[in-house]
Amino acid sequence: MTGDEQGLQMVSRCSLRLGPDPGRVITVLFVPGEEMAAGDSRAASVTERIMAMDDAEVATTLADVRRRFAHRHRQLEATWSRHFRLGARRLANADDVPADRALLIGAYFTREVSIEAAALFNPSIVAHPDQDGLLAGETRFVMSLRAVGEGHISSIEFRTGVVDAAGDVRLDGPGEFLECGQRSPGPYDRNLFHTKLAEHSCDNNAAALVLDRLDPHFGPVQLDAAIAELHPDLMSRAAVRNAVERIRWVAANNYTVEFPARTAIAERVLWPHGSTELHGMEDARFVRFVDDTGDATYLGTYTAFDQVLVAPQLLTTTDFRTFAVSQLSGPYATNKGLALFPRKVGGRRMALSRWDREKLAITISDDGIEWAEATTLDLPPRPWELVQIGNCGSPLETPEGWLVLTHGVGPMRAYGIGAILLDLDDPCRVVATLAHPLLVANEDEREGYVPNVLYSCGALAHGQRLVLPYGISDSGVGFALVDLAWLLSRLSAPARAAW
Repeated sequence: MTGDEQGLQMVSRCSLRLGPDPGRVITVLFVPGEEMAAGDSRAASVTERIMAMDDAEVATTLADVRRRFAHRHRQLEATWSRHFRLGARRLANADDVPADRALLIGAYFTREVSIEAAALFNPSIVAHPDQDGLLAGETRFVMSLRAVGEGHISSIEFRTGVVDAAGDVRLDGPGEFLECGQRSPGPYDRNLFHTKLAEHSCDNNAAALVLDRLDPHFGPVQLDAAIAELHPDLMSRAAVRNAVERIRWVAANNYTVEFPARTAIAERVLWPHGSTELHGMEDARFVRFVDDTGDATYLGTYTAFDQVLVAPQLLTTTDFRTFAVSQLSGPYATNKGLALFPRKVGGRRMALSRWDREKLAITISDDGIEWAEATTLDLPPRPWELVQIGNCGSPLETPEGWLVLTHGVGPMRAYGIGAILLDLDDPCRVVATLAHPLLVANEDEREGYVPNVLYSCGALAHGQRLVLPYGISDSGVGFALVDLAWLLSRLSAPARAAW
């Protein structure tokens, strides 16, 4: 269970487990023929065949699909209507299509996705924004999870629950339906556009022709107007056209998702929308961030994967109902595993980074968007983390220092969870480390999609305990309780690093 036999009783696994449920499904747009990356659309021919059906066949087919699917989704017919409108451009007389036939066309342009068909793992946990109605010593929480479905596409889903005074973890029901929310463009930050365009070697003078017309914070209407104001002679220049194309690329990857008020948090799914994340939104690390005024915002960094490149991106919410999705920039906001500190340190924002894919670093930002400074932490390479070391979520503030749960990779690519302590005022200074892993996979946790992996994206401090949810071999989720005082007492001053 741990590398320290004396600490067995201080780290306890809970009996609670979560596994993937293939019955948790969402609906997404389906365009026949385009399901393959290089496929040719067959939407027009499919629509023609539906239009050629007689009225009785339309009625029979629509009744059957209602019977088989309506109970699996909230307001399914509204989805069919929306998908019909998206495909209506293929019909010259879309407004004249009878309602039942329009619904049937929408049904043919809809498919179900089982978001947990392959796995459910890599959780993070934070205190719920609503702590009303609890007993003494209880904390309500929100837990994010990485769900993996068809095509190994990852999305972010949620659960809620309560930890009681004794440390017992109770999960609320997952809800009857899943929904992806309504996506809308923006809001946009001009500085982000400048830095992202610079990263992609976009002509700064050409980009400035658009960006200089905009306020520091702007929306899609203002952006479209600024592009439309460009003189045709300017648009004839290749550099300007390329800049406009890249500006629209940044815009497409910064958006807002809003869920209906009727949905429970556990019914909400963040499904990939932007081109940077089309193959997955992975491993969200949420933190409750408190600003200089004392106001709290929930920030979640996650890995966006487009099937070739990975990049950390940011989720911002106050209520887990409306999420702003934005890109990040800078040389240290790269690769996987960016985890934000829960407050500013020395007046600046900080984050844990593994920008070089091997070692832990502290990166610093003034605005939380551009991460252009970093210091690699001086850590000894223990045998169980000799291949690489990363974080298991955002740092936890204690009187002794910033407690960082880590993950390390050792022989046979086995993962373990460890801990380090950073100085409160200077987090770039390592105060202490744990000589042995806190948790490694036991015999009933070794098997899964990726064997021998224990991995977490964030723990919750609850009184004198840490509540640590963790992914089990990239397949399911377990929970452990850690005595906080015991853990801090086991940390010792590190030897010099030898990386």
